[in-house]
Amino acid sequence: QVQLVESGGGVVQPGGSLRLSCTASGRTSPSYSMIWYRQAPGKDYEFVAQISGQRNTTDYGNSVKGRFTISRDNSKMTAFLQMNNLKPDDSALYYCSDNVHRGHGTQVIVSS
Repeated sequence: QVQLVESGGGVVQPGGSLRLSCTASGRTSPSYSMIWYRQAPGKDYEFVAQISGQRNTTDYGNSVKGRFTISRDNSKMTAFLQMNNLKPDDSALYYCSDNVHRGHGTQVIVSS
């Protein structure tokens, strides 16, 4: 049974940085895409970033381009989301998914 566990969230001031991690357990192959989503209170889910399983091709939502970077370490079955120059609008519950499974999320709060 595959489980995804996110970590790394927290409270940070505007302009600060956080690095989120998403570790998969119960999986034997790293050849899968990983996607980060987020959901702020009262808002719909928003696509943040994706990294493909084969060629590590990346894609980003318009609101995070140039500030966030998605990467992965297949040896650790872990995907990362480096978030720089954080803004209050980035505050949300951040989830990772492999298009089938989803973690419980990690909270990011950007506030002065």
